[in-house]
Amino acid sequence: MVADEADEIRGKSHGTAPAPLSVLDLVTVGAGSTATDALRTSVALARLAESRGFHRYWVAEHHSMPGVASSSPAVILAHLAAHTDRIRLGSGGVMLPNHAPLVIAEQFGTLEAMAPGRIDLGLGRAPGTDGATAAALRRSDTLNEGADDFPQQLAELTRFLDDSFPDGHPYGRIHAIPGPVQGTTPGGVQSPHRPPIWLLGSSGFSARLAGMLGLPFAFAHHFSAQNTIPALDLYRQTFRPSAVLSEPYALIGVSAIATDDEREARRQTRAVALNMLRLRTGRPGLFPDPKDVESYEFSPMEEEFVASWTANIVHGTADEVRAGLDDLHKRTGADELMLTSHAHRGELRLRSYELIADAYGLPTT
Repeated sequence: MVADEADEIRGKSHGTAPAPLSVLDLVTVGAGSTATDALRTSVALARLAESRGFHRYWVAEHHSMPGVASSSPAVILAHLAAHTDRIRLGSGGVMLPNHAPLVIAEQFGTLEAMAPGRIDLGLGRAPGTDGATAAALRRSDTLNEGADDFPQQLAELTRFLDDSFPDGHPYGRIHAIPGPVQGTTPGGVQSPHRPPIWLLGSSGFSARLAGMLGLPFAFAHHFSAQNTIPALDLYRQTFRPSAVLSEPYALIGVSAIATDDEREARRQTRAVALNMLRLRTGRPGLFPDPKDVESYEFSPMEEEFVASWTANIVHGTADEVRAGLDDLHKRTGADELMLTSHAHRGELRLRSYELIADAYGLPTT
């Protein structure tokens, strides 16, 4: 389904795009750059996305990764809200097991007060990091506990957001502020609206849970491509209409890089693959300079990994990326495409989104 009109969940496609287009930002820090540089790029990218008709802009939570400066999505989103006016902003996502649900309800209630009607709360159940870092975040050595308790944590968070704990509940007298209770307090005029919840996933667990709860679903195609179609099928098969959605709505995260020169796109995708290879082998670092990648001696097994990883990145000239995205949409039936463009330099990331917008004839405002 491609929505004709945009609402707080369903996007509106522009130009010749087969579905609404959105942005996923990991605030990439390249070798030779600083986190300040990366965050400045994020502001410029959010403004570009807003001016070109992208529907939403999400920030992912990751920890203990030198090349990813998005450890605090709520802080970054507050900064982006101050520099944009219309585009939806959200988490893609907050890793709920890392946090107390009340804290997330307070953070996103505050964001909603800052940018009314523009905030999404995307939730994941993975740690967004390695096991040791997850233990430090959670102050617990029981690393699987949070993921196993995710449905209960989700229910608790929803209760805090809606201020809807039943009478007699231990948390019945606790209120997330800013939140709905301010509107029911004498003299209160607080809006009852709160950010819509999305469930994120890279397997079937969150797909099934999102379907059963009637929530929108975001699938991480950019790092779990083999599971995309099975997960989307499961989500649609288990979907139950809710007060939030009358029918399924699923977006997929897509790694895509468009450049003026096809060779440059290949260089950047190999840098993405080396970055991921280092992460997977316990050697995370800054996003590598493609010049260093060209001099890196890959083993046969590493070359196999690189080939596998780059195969799932839509890359090339603007026309090639447009064709790749069109094909991916046709194969998956995704309701929205959320693009994440990784490159060593911020200006290349900005140029990638600009080229994709031009290829689809997205508006310029």
